[in-house]
Amino acid sequence: MSARTFDAIVVGGGQAGPPLAARLATAGMKVALVERRHLGGTCVNTGCMPTKALVANAYAAYLARRAADYGVMIDAPIRIDFDKVMERARTITRDARGNLDAWIAGLENITLIRGHARFEGPDTLRVGDSLLIAPRIFLNVGGRAAVPDMPGVGDVAFLTNSSLLALDELPRHLLVVGGSYIGLEFAQMFRRFGSQVTVVERMDRLVAREDEEISESLRTILEAEGITIRTKAECISLAMHDGAPAIGVDCAEGPPELVGSHILLAIGRVPNTGDLDLARAGIETDERGYIPVDERLRTRVPGIWAMGDCNRRGAFTHTAYNDFEIVAANLLDGEDRKVSERIPAYALYVDPPLGRVGMTEAEARKTGRRLLVGRRPMTKVGRAVEKGETHGLMKVVVDADTREILGAAILGTGGDEAIHAILEAMNGGMTSDQLRWAVPIHPTVSELIPTLLLDMKLIEPEPVVPEHGLRIPA
Repeated sequence: MSARTFDAIVVGGGQAGPPLAARLATAGMKVALVERRHLGGTCVNTGCMPTKALVANAYAAYLARRAADYGVMIDAPIRIDFDKVMERARTITRDARGNLDAWIAGLENITLIRGHARFEGPDTLRVGDSLLIAPRIFLNVGGRAAVPDMPGVGDVAFLTNSSLLALDELPRHLLVVGGSYIGLEFAQMFRRFGSQVTVVERMDRLVAREDEEISESLRTILEAEGITIRTKAECISLAMHDGAPAIGVDCAEGPPELVGSHILLAIGRVPNTGDLDLARAGIETDERGYIPVDERLRTRVPGIWAMGDCNRRGAFTHTAYNDFEIVAANLLDGEDRKVSERIPAYALYVDPPLGRVGMTEAEARKTGRRLLVGRRPMTKVGRAVEKGETHGLMKVVVDADTREILGAAILGTGGDEAIHAILEAMNGGMTSDQLRWAVPIHPTVSELIPTLLLDMKLIEPEPVVPEHGLRIPA
């Protein structure tokens, strides 16, 4: 078996891998970039790019059906060409992947190696018949859809976020198991394409990590479009019913069995770490298969780093890319960047979208602080009224004593963009008093942020309940 030596090996072509390989190569290192299938990772191939293209397609269908509300009369019935819908998403993916392939191919000092990497030792990987040796190894192996060991899962054909993108027919009735980010995005888009859609969620509300009012508003939005939602669904099972896939549920209300044409499992992600032979390098994983890393994304084995979805420090394209930025800054720029300096932020791309940054109110309450909380329905946001899209609300949470902005959510038109005004204020260390004096552009969603801050109400910390059960005043 031949051996090849490099200054660095990057395993995985997702959002952190190629840019890190490029930075290292530009710095004069000889770099191997190993990818078993396609460059671009989940985002380009089965995540952000194709799914957000489908979200845009679905939004066009939604607006076309509402055209009369805007005085635009469409005489013919709205019709969905599902082949064109899917081909548009696939074209966007192919173009992005092709651009990435061409970029990497044009860089000096990088060798792209196609194949499955496995560890032979802490500085050695095997890919096919070749051994790759380097003093620095960076893992960017991503994740995939979780498939739980629920009853009947081996007996019924089901879809994941990846296989759903290969559909060549519109589902008549899509049953979605999982009422969180991925499940809700697909639920709404396929409802807008014309499918009957039912969402089954084990928890008592959708997207349970969000505050209850956000969850309830999301439910209202989706049910208004004709999506059936079943929460508190214990003991979920899969089975065939007269030749059709079905889901068995134990809910507080509603029928115990749901029969559809297709089932989508959207109940979380797992890291792609199980087939890397990590133990041969001395790397241990946690109970869910994630690779523990320190604040600088180093594993416990010197010379090995883990970035992106496999390190449990973030599960988004932007956090993976920031992992690359942290590693590159520390190795090449003489900086000392840490993951803990990153303010968590993300979006849920239902329509209207949810933009979220920092703590929820529930999380902030657990800190024991006195809080200021501001709320504003989108019905009172001029930009939303003018667009005829008034679903949702804006919310901000602030430390009442220091005026530190702790978190915010904007569920409404443009919420995924408007939330950046608060994210950037938090990154810059601005207090709510300082942000309150910003003068945003009119008419925008962001212009209501100062008003939102002015309307905050005080919330005292909840009394502490000690083990003996006596309530202690706050």
